[in-house]
Amino acid sequence: MKGLNRQERNWVLYDVGNSAFVMLTATIIPIYFKNLAEGAGMSGADSTAFFGYASSLVTVIVALLGPGLGAVADVRGYKKRLFLGALLLGAAGCALLAAPWGWFGFLAVYVLAKIGYQGSLIFYDSMLGDVTGEERMDLVSSHGYAWGYIGSCIPFVASILLILCGDRLGLSAGTAMSAAFLINAVWWIAMSAPLLGSFEQRYCAEKGSHPVRQSLGRLSGVWRELKAEPKILWFLAAFFFYIDGVYTIIDMATSYGKDVGISDTDLMLALLLTQVVAFPCSILFGHIAKKMEGGRLIQISIVGYVGVVLFALQMDQAWEFWLLAVWVAVFQGGIQALSRSYFAKIIPKERTAEYFGFYDIFGKGAAFMGTMLVGAAAQISGDTRTGVGLLAVLFVVGLLLFRRADREAGEGGA
Repeated sequence: MKGLNRQERNWVLYDVGNSAFVMLTATIIPIYFKNLAEGAGMSGADSTAFFGYASSLVTVIVALLGPGLGAVADVRGYKKRLFLGALLLGAAGCALLAAPWGWFGFLAVYVLAKIGYQGSLIFYDSMLGDVTGEERMDLVSSHGYAWGYIGSCIPFVASILLILCGDRLGLSAGTAMSAAFLINAVWWIAMSAPLLGSFEQRYCAEKGSHPVRQSLGRLSGVWRELKAEPKILWFLAAFFFYIDGVYTIIDMATSYGKDVGISDTDLMLALLLTQVVAFPCSILFGHIAKKMEGGRLIQISIVGYVGVVLFALQMDQAWEFWLLAVWVAVFQGGIQALSRSYFAKIIPKERTAEYFGFYDIFGKGAAFMGTMLVGAAAQISGDTRTGVGLLAVLFVVGLLLFRRADREAGEGGA
């Protein structure tokens, strides 16, 4: 993390911590759930659909709660408290996945853990303006995703070794899986401690006699403000579509790969490769953003994702999944990091959590549509490819809307 100050490094470390859970949700959790469900007699298409529905439920809940929680978090002294609460819910849920659940119980605990994870990001993303200046936001945001990708490999490799080699250590498959969930929960909390210890809320609304009521009252004015700021409104509309595709691919890639015949081992190792390749690519995007407009880089990434979807439609061999994993890695960190910093630059600094609550509605809340599309199409047609193909439409619409947003933002992009 050369070139980052203490506050920036501590902020980046939370990406390192929560990315371990993200890695679980992209690899071990869907594989384990599908094995539980199929062991109970459920078809592959139905288990993929139920996992998609669970992910959709999470995003709807967080989208409904996000703006209100974000508004409260902007009050002096509240952002860190709410961040801690969401973090503990997520990490505790991750640890509880270690219990011997059936497929339904496991899915229910997963929903709680993911609500905590996604909720924490509302407050975490809004902290970017508190820990660094506008001129460094692209770089620091990119470092967050980059170190998150590479840092998550440490608990993930430990988890994979336990799962694949547990029998040599005298561990049953269930015990090895439980240990993996506990390792990732502890990692998540440990990497969060530096930020909790050092964070100071620089931009905030002053605390009144009824801070929660007053914060919620401010929400009614946000939509009026968005109408007066078309660059924000058009960006959120574009973000809704293109990031929907990105998060759906993250949530559903393993389930889709399993449905087209890729082995569990190839799935996990290929996605580990994604983390490794995404590390330098994310940092590279941050440095390129110093010379090229962030808006242009986002558009390039969206086009790259259209290619990902089209290639995935014909995929049926392990080497193709490995190639696809590298392809995704090139753009995944860049598009998320630059979107986060792009938005942070165009919103009021003293109301970042409130606005990031809406960012979450249009972002992770939008994943409701993508996962529902994939899940419903898989059940209706009996073939997961049908839903995956629809993701290309989301990226194309997102690209067209973002071009409008970038024009509104002016010649300088953001």
